[in-house]
Amino acid sequence: MSHDSVQPTAIPCEAARPAWRVMMLCCLIVFMAQMATTLYLPSLPIVMRELAMSQSLVEMSISGFVVGAALPVLFWGAAADRWGRRGPLLASLALFVLCSALLAAVGSAVELLFLRVLQGIAAGGAAIIARIIVRDNWSGDELARRLSVLSIAFITALGAGQFIGGLIGQYSHWQIGFVLMAVTGALAALLSMTLPLQGGRQAAARQGGNPYWQILRRPGFVRPACAGGLGFATTITLQEASPFVFQEHFGLAVASFGNVGLLIGVAYFLGAWTVNRTVSKLGGKKLMCAGALLIAAATATASMLLCWHLGLLEARSGLLLFAGLYCLTIFGQAVLFPNSMAIAVSGTKNNGAHAMALCGFLQQGLAGIAATVSVLLHHHGAWTLAVAALGLATFLFCAGPTRGAQNDLD
Repeated sequence: MSHDSVQPTAIPCEAARPAWRVMMLCCLIVFMAQMATTLYLPSLPIVMRELAMSQSLVEMSISGFVVGAALPVLFWGAAADRWGRRGPLLASLALFVLCSALLAAVGSAVELLFLRVLQGIAAGGAAIIARIIVRDNWSGDELARRLSVLSIAFITALGAGQFIGGLIGQYSHWQIGFVLMAVTGALAALLSMTLPLQGGRQAAARQGGNPYWQILRRPGFVRPACAGGLGFATTITLQEASPFVFQEHFGLAVASFGNVGLLIGVAYFLGAWTVNRTVSKLGGKKLMCAGALLIAAATATASMLLCWHLGLLEARSGLLLFAGLYCLTIFGQAVLFPNSMAIAVSGTKNNGAHAMALCGFLQQGLAGIAATVSVLLHHHGAWTLAVAALGLATFLFCAGPTRGAQNDLD
């Protein structure tokens, strides 16, 4: 595959953009995008009652957000390539702030679902551009390390978001969470204006066919990208079911469920820390496969299925068992995700924005499909079958060859 004739406008990372400032911006954006879901999770049963929604319909406010985040990702990637990173990033953050402010005053199920999809479109755009900015500056195993740092921001939102959401649900009104989201988006926009970000490419540099089709044909892209997406889909499905499992099946109060988020955050932190500390020694492929194996062990074995259907998930022992399997899945995804993305996109020197956007589209798309289907599978614990199938598929995608991911576009 031939090189583009003109290189993208670039700014030396270490000279003009201190690494910590780049990572601060990108971590804040990833934190914001994930927080938009986890801050809201503990209040799902309350939202269901206040807006007179069914369980399946209120869960669609989660899957609608995920689908909204996935659908326009290819557009965001092309926009970042053509017009540079700053303009599309500010546009996505402005939309996120607007939707969050409107959600703080929402009064009907239709408004909630519509605005959550729009909020997802904005969050997905901001998050993928943040990853493109990281891809602009690092590649290979170092990219995996930097993506693992983004995972720490994800962890913070995963654990602290659920914890704070539990406190909001107990002591205030669930819509206050969207006010916090609007403030976070505004802070991210202000910070982005202090950094010199990579500009767009000239028209001549974008010739040579559809870059997304070229990337899809590249050996070593699809398998790791889909593996990360299937792992993400597994965690989204668990995340969607967890408020009702913990609060209705085990009888946890909304604040207690928020505390579970801290435990989940610790599991994800340990996974991301493992990547950060070991990827240079073990390599991304080994860690990716190890993470997928852990997800499969927690979801595709008989443990979760038998425990649920034989009635063993009862009382404190059942609560601990379910929480342990949940945390093992989260740990595995924390190990899998940054390595799968780094392996998929590291070989695309001249199409880095498109590669990151396409990878994000595949991963968000798989997660959105899984989240949408899972809302139909809650009766009699049937959702566990979907989780088990996703866990097994994640491992199978990792088990295949990924050669060619590093060099065929170099």
